[in-house]
Amino acid sequence: MTAPAQIPGQIPQTPRSRRLRTARTIVALMLREMATTYGRSVMGYLWAVVEPVAALALMTIVFSVFLRNPALGSNFPLFYASGYLVFTIYTGVGNSVANAVTFSKPLLEFPAVTALDAILARFLLNFLTQVMVIAIILTGIITIYDLRVILDMEKILLALAVAGAFTLGIGTFNCYMFVAFQSYTQVWAILNRPMFIVSGIFFLFDDVPQPFRDILWFNPLVHIIGEMRSGIYATYEANYVSIAYVLGLAGLFFTAGLVLLRRHLRDAMNQ
Repeated sequence: MTAPAQIPGQIPQTPRSRRLRTARTIVALMLREMATTYGRSVMGYLWAVVEPVAALALMTIVFSVFLRNPALGSNFPLFYASGYLVFTIYTGVGNSVANAVTFSKPLLEFPAVTALDAILARFLLNFLTQVMVIAIILTGIITIYDLRVILDMEKILLALAVAGAFTLGIGTFNCYMFVAFQSYTQVWAILNRPMFIVSGIFFLFDDVPQPFRDILWFNPLVHIIGEMRSGIYATYEANYVSIAYVLGLAGLFFTAGLVLLRRHLRDAMNQ
């Protein structure tokens, strides 16, 4: 079999050149996202920190009125931050990824831009922003309250990485579903309302009575928050955490989302 003839004047595409083109496209989309989401001033990024700080302050005030001590440790802000900040990765980054195609729909008409480029650009920018916010808030809490904590950075980074992987997976799947089925956006919002309550932000998984504990185990956010807390609290052992379970779900959703986007995205966009 002979190789296809090269079109005169066309520069042959090597795997390296294709990777560089994809990288440039993702960076360009990230810069566009930064200008659109955060604006061109510092205040846009400052709000990314102020919003979770305000939510944590409100939760601390409300629960400290009724409880003498949090479920773990003695500092309310640190306990809620260890759960709430991880949850914001799931909600904030997940919604951004899920709306990647809708946000970049005009650009997808160009052959150089793919749905995966739009997804990765939104994911990288929002995930890295959330990690920066988490680092700032946790450092601030520990410094302001002069807490003597022994942080296990390996577990903390693992929890953040797994949170990112799961968010990318579920976000990629929802990216197709949001475009293909307009009513799915409302359905997803309804399904997610209980997640804030049942993901372990306000309580420990170990304190949940049976048989609800066995049911709650299937919530992947419980595992991620448990791993995060085991990295912040040296005495807390989250033996129930299964990283393999969460990564398995992430891989399943990500693969299904990519297949649907590659095969049916054009039809869904033209509906």
